[in-house]
Amino acid sequence: MSKVPSVAISELLDAGVHFGHKKSRWNPKMAPYIYGIRDDVHIVDLQQTASLAKHALKAVYDVVKNNGKVLFVGTKVQASSIVAEYASKCGQFYVNHRWLGGMLTNWGTIIKSIKKLESLEKTLSDPEVSETYTKKELLEMSRNCEKLEKSLGGIRTLGGKPDLLFIIDTNKEHLAIKEAQKLGIPILAVVDTNSDPDGIDYLIPGNDDAIRSIKLYCQLISNAALAGIEEALVQSGVDVGELVSSGGDRHAAAKKVTKLKTAKKLVSQDATAETSAEFEKAMESNKFEGEEK
Repeated sequence: MSKVPSVAISELLDAGVHFGHKKSRWNPKMAPYIYGIRDDVHIVDLQQTASLAKHALKAVYDVVKNNGKVLFVGTKVQASSIVAEYASKCGQFYVNHRWLGGMLTNWGTIIKSIKKLESLEKTLSDPEVSETYTKKELLEMSRNCEKLEKSLGGIRTLGGKPDLLFIIDTNKEHLAIKEAQKLGIPILAVVDTNSDPDGIDYLIPGNDDAIRSIKLYCQLISNAALAGIEEALVQSGVDVGELVSSGGDRHAAAKKVTKLKTAKKLVSQDATAETSAEFEKAMESNKFEGEEK
């Protein structure tokens, strides 16, 4: 458990994780995770968020340590680029544009689309082959390729169903949740005060709209995945320190370390968990003030 990234309440506060929605928009099922109301806005209990986040990070760590795959899902505008960035940093997978129906439950069709994407890329990158097409045909192929890359680029090497789904907004990604539940894939999700926590295996109560909050969630999940990769390599007898310092890439395991090397500094960010009294004090300080959602 020591290798799993810690979650400090001060980090959550700084990122605005405690800001929920207006009380008129709440989902009563989130009542156990709400600290109170300030200026007509629900405030998330960060004591519970920190505790539940640690449990969720342990799940990510265990999945990746055992060679499992994590799929990041965040298609809302403010989450799209962040999801792609942090999923890539830890060598995992992502969907950051529109979720296509059947993306998990109809994998055969997705495979066909991925093969089509690869075929288009091959054609467009080969001057001799592309010369046999008209400019109009090449433009159409280029557009189709870009469209497929946006939808499937983050899962083109997934190879099958993931072992864990990480979702930013459960209301926005309801289709992904339904498909994961149908296939029995565990779900880790950020759940805001206007969302339904039912059916979520690893719940992180918090703001799912603010860019700073989304970035913190993704960073923590990425850190946990990187720690899992490192532990898997250690257990397989790889000297991670030597491999990273030498830039070795002699076998398949080293390919994951390449990603670990570029984001190594993210893995171990120690922080001390605050007490309830400190949380109370912070809530009364200027850190509590923020823009309304």
